[in-house]
Amino acid sequence: MGCLLKQGGGLYARLRIGAVLLAAGVGKRMGGVAKSLIRLQGVPLISRQLIALSGAGVDEVVVVTGHQRDAVEAQVQSFPVSLAHNADYSLGQQSSVRVGLAALRGHFDAVFIMLADQPLIGAADLTELIAAFKKRPAGHLLVPVIDGQRGNPILLDDIAKADILASGVNLGCRHLIENQPELVHVHASSNQRFVTDLDTLEDLQRLAERTGWKLELPATA
Repeated sequence: MGCLLKQGGGLYARLRIGAVLLAAGVGKRMGGVAKSLIRLQGVPLISRQLIALSGAGVDEVVVVTGHQRDAVEAQVQSFPVSLAHNADYSLGQQSSVRVGLAALRGHFDAVFIMLADQPLIGAADLTELIAAFKKRPAGHLLVPVIDGQRGNPILLDDIAKADILASGVNLGCRHLIENQPELVHVHASSNQRFVTDLDTLEDLQRLAERTGWKLELPATA
């Protein structure tokens, strides 16, 4: 059960939180590897994300698969998650967002859209975003921004979720942020973990050099 946050003498009720974990990408800039299966200190990134979600008290997780579906599904089979396969994963991330949102069951006060290639995200980072979402004065979508750079994961409510699901396949969270800024609450943060991801082999090398941690690529087949 999540914590109750106290502010001004009142208590915030616990939110029901869902999450869509995107693990469908082709990883073109890494030679076609499934980035969610990259191992950091021996642990696949997707496992790290699922452990973080559990630690933050998230109620339901949908993992969206696509590229290397069998390998990704095998990696998460020990976790209590739902799987949603995006047969059109080659169309890009936005199509996977819609597939994941459609697969969530029941009502959620907020839903994380998470990328599987953010190696440093932990439960405390997700808790920071949940607390900011509870305290936001307005907006249907919370986005962390660090020194002017938009980060991930984001949190959205039912209104933003409905907008995405009712849209064409080319309208996803990024377009919602850019085209309807009045719906967005910016969470200004200095937390660099929100803007640390792994897109290229150079990103892996820089992270390994900075942290001293071991990063290993998965097989491409």
